[in-house]
Amino acid sequence: MTTASPWRLLLTPAAPGAWNMAVDEAILRQAGSRQSPPTLRLYAWQPACLSLGYAQPFADVDTARLRQRGWEVVRRPTGGRAILHADELTYSLCAALDEPLLQSATILESYQRLAVLLIQAAQSLGIAAEMASHAPATHTEKGPVCFEEPSAYEIVAGGKKLIGSAQARKKEGVLQHGSFPLHGDLTRITQALAFPNEQAREMAAQKLLGRATTAERVTGRVIPWETAAQALVRAFEAGTGLALERGELTGAEEALAEEFFQNKYAHPGWTERA
Repeated sequence: MTTASPWRLLLTPAAPGAWNMAVDEAILRQAGSRQSPPTLRLYAWQPACLSLGYAQPFADVDTARLRQRGWEVVRRPTGGRAILHADELTYSLCAALDEPLLQSATILESYQRLAVLLIQAAQSLGIAAEMASHAPATHTEKGPVCFEEPSAYEIVAGGKKLIGSAQARKKEGVLQHGSFPLHGDLTRITQALAFPNEQAREMAAQKLLGRATTAERVTGRVIPWETAAQALVRAFEAGTGLALERGELTGAEEALAEEFFQNKYAHPGWTERA
């Protein structure tokens, strides 16, 4: 796998959800217009944050429970359903529409290319990961939780979803980001979502445990964020033939991120829009 442009690597400090989404969009804007290089960004969330898919109803959120736990909520620029970002490695890739690594006839084709890199990273950590070739045909009703089911070309281990990703193609370029849960209780997300009663909440938690997993559950050990990040960097470089160049956000990206943070991702008009 080859690509025409040098890629930049950003390792950014753990940050609130609205800032993380603002930074992703700022990089998308700049990398898409080639004002910045195509970028692989690795990051984390502090405090824990519930992220909603672009069109997911805000009514899915139990705001009282969310606040009681000190968690935040943000709406992603990509689709899908809710994720509680806590003990995880998050990646994002941003590039122009014609960047060879992401360029393809369909989103699923580029998903597949990137899934191969994610699998290689997971396997280097001792995880017997593989690609989900299709969503299970038996699942007919979609709940509010993203990790309930693997979608096409997402990563599973032991038949359970391990890494979830979402992609958006806009006039500015291509953004794909994804969540790799390293450890912690996956069922915590059910405490941030609205259910008709406690029995339904408990059933959702048990269903999630049966369909999703973490790196710790698979390997029996806690994998530090830095170790998982290094594995992903090595897999990216080996799979693309690139040497990632460590960098920082540019001044233009920081200014755009601040604008997106204030006027979009930290604003109820965006978060509660659907």
